[in-house]
Amino acid sequence: MRKIRVLVADDHAVVRHGLKLLIDSQADMEVVGEASDGRAALQQARETTPAVAVLDLTMPDMNGLDTARALRSELPDTAIVALTRHGDAAYVQELVRAGALAYVLKQSASHELVAAIRAAARGEVYLDPHLSVSSPGILSAKRTASIITDRETAVLKLMALGHSNKEIASELTISVKTVEVHKTNAMRKLGLQGRSELVKYAVLQGWLRDLA
Repeated sequence: MRKIRVLVADDHAVVRHGLKLLIDSQADMEVVGEASDGRAALQQARETTPAVAVLDLTMPDMNGLDTARALRSELPDTAIVALTRHGDAAYVQELVRAGALAYVLKQSASHELVAAIRAAARGEVYLDPHLSVSSPGILSAKRTASIITDRETAVLKLMALGHSNKEIASELTISVKTVEVHKTNAMRKLGLQGRSELVKYAVLQGWLRDLA
């Protein structure tokens, strides 16, 4: 039997060790590389060409989202499984848009990850059943790949930075009503609910990086 070659990337050594034990215990899988950050994961992937890369979302140097994008660009045949504690729409939809085929919560049972790896290796989408977001909505986002406009992006960036609608209108030289329209349209396209999800989305996009 040809085994599924898996790369594991997580910044916690104990977690990586546990994942390796779990994956290597499967008759149809083997871990061919390990990494503690995104850049190392990308380099490991180049060297080992895994069938599946299991990526933690919050890694140092290069986070899981940026790593997923880089992998999809350089190694499109490597399927991506996102493994994280974050289950809200902002995280899930961005990883799906970045090319992840599967999304599993760390707090779920180990068999969910095993199932996700097998599904991803077959080119199938797998979403953890414990996710608190709508699966049809996530898959629709992947199929349609809705893109927000430059003006909508500008409005969301300023919102994430804490500016009021009036301040945004003044900054962009548009009316407050137009700000509301751009905000509503962008949030709908991205599947975001409320300011907390917007801020998480902004962090994923690197919009708040300069403030860190």
